Parts: sequence; structure tokens; C-alpha cells
Amino acid sequence: MYHYFIGPAVGALIGYITNYIAIRMLFRPHNAWYVMGIHIPFTPGIIPKEKSRIAGSIGKAVSENLMNREVLEKSLLSPEMLEKMNNAIDEFVATQSQNTETIVQFAGHYLSQEDIDAMKQNATTGVVKMISGKLQDSHLGDSIAHMAIEHVMEKTRNSVVGLFGADKFVAGLAQPIEKLLAKHINEILQNNSQQMIEGLVIDESEKLMGMTMSQLVSGHDEQVAQIKSGIQSAYKTIITEHLPRILQDIDISSIIEQRINEMDMDEAEAIILDVMKKELRAIVWLGALLGCIMGTITSLF
Repeated sequence: MYHYFIGPAVGALIGYITNYIAIRMLFRPHNAWYVMGIHIPFTPGIIPKEKSRIAGSIGKAVSENLMNREVLEKSLLSPEMLEKMNNAIDEFVATQSQNTETIVQFAGHYLSQEDIDAMKQNATTGVVKMISGKLQDSHLGDSIAHMAIEHVMEKTRNSVVGLFGADKFVAGLAQPIEKLLAKHINEILQNNSQQMIEGLVIDESEKLMGMTMSQLVSGHDEQVAQIKSGIQSAYKTIITEHLPRILQDIDISSIIEQRINEMDMDEAEAIILDVMKKELRAIVWLGALLGCIMGTITSLF
């Protein structure tokens, strides 16, 4: 009578133990064992022995199938991702519309004071150089002189002295005076435009940096919309045009392979067991079930 129970129980126990040992032998021992110089078979375990090959295969599989251009583009440019970006920008704008910090104070959360000062200096220098260069290369002095002479002639024609023909006298002198005036204005711009522009730019820069974030955002819906559109366009350009080069430069396959090879086997074993704990436990119990079935069949014959 008892042999009907002993067979299935022994079969289940054998199936459980053998599957458990087989799973453990995937990872252990971590190093080869030798007895009197003779290598013991199945040491090290399968995974430690094939670690380099497995690392290369995983790196290649991930880079070619999970982290390739098509998959990343599909994910990063999906409607859901773009909607998240829109919502994030809208949330940022809404938050800053209530922010009473100045631009400098806000930037201080992310940059050091030295970086902020350097950025202000570089921006001021760049703007001053650009505007003063435009002024020096243009014929602004000619335009100013022409407008000044036209204004004087208009005033003369409409004044009392115009009744006595003074406007004709002024008209005769207009051309040489305009040329002389234009020459002096252009010389002033050539020699002093940078100093004049620098003072104006610095004053406006200080006013801008002293504005609160709420002042910067509120009442500028059109500009905010343009910035939002620019951010979205830049994001799409980066993904579609620069992503392939970025992926090539990063070389995901090599990074994954190197990281796995650098792992200590205890660490790798813990990660794999943590990820596949449920599945590996199921294999062990499946071995017990199959052993129980085989034991039952054996006891019946």
C-alpha cells in the first residue's frame, strides 16, 4: 500500500533536487575547480564560463533590436511623448507666471554666480560687437544727415523767413552741408559706437535680469508660443537628424558588453535571480511535478 505513495514522493523529491541543482550550476562555481591538477567537469558554471560570449550577445541584441534608431525614433517622437513635452512646457510656464524670483535668482538654482556673470558678460560683448559692427559698416551717418537737412528745409519753408526766399538759400547749401554732416557723424560712429552701444546694452541687460519670472512670462503669450514651437522643432531635429550619429558615437553594444564583463559574478547572479526568481522557482517545482508523475507511473506497474 505504501509503495503507491513512496514512488511519487521520491520522484517528486528527486525532480525538485535535480532541477534546483541544475539551476544553481548555471551560476556556480564561479571558478574552475581542479583536483590534483585535473579539471573537474562543469566547473565553472555555464554562465561564468560563457560570460564574455553572453555579454557580447546581449549587447548586440539590445543595440540591434531594442535601442536602434527605428525603435527610439518611434518612442521619442510618439504622440504620447510629444504630448508629455507640451504638457511639461505648459506646466513650466504656468508655474513661472506665479514666480516672483528675478531671472538672476531663478538661474541661481541651476548655475553658479560665476557662470551667470560670465554668461551676462559674453552676451553683452556679443551684442555690442554685433551692433557696433553694423553701425560702422553701414551708411547710417548719411541717412541721419539727409533727414536732418530735410527737416531744416521743411521748417524753413514753413517759417516766416521762407516768405523772403530764405528756403532757396538753404537749399543751395543743403548738399555740401549734408555731406559734411554725414562725414562727421560717420566718424563719430566709427570711433565711439562701441562705447555708446555698450552703455545702452548694459543698462537694458541689468533691467532684463532684474525682471521677475512672472513679468517675463505673463503677457507674452505669442512669444511663449514661438519658444514652445522652437523647442519642439529643435527636439524633432535632434531625434531625426542627430540620433543616428549619437547612437554610433555611444556604441551601446560595446557599453553593455563592457558593463556585463566588469560585473562580479555574485552581482550578476543576484540580478538574474532577482529578475527571474518566479520563473526559476516554477522550473524547480515543475521538476518536482514531473518526478511525482514519473514516480506514480512507476509505482503502478
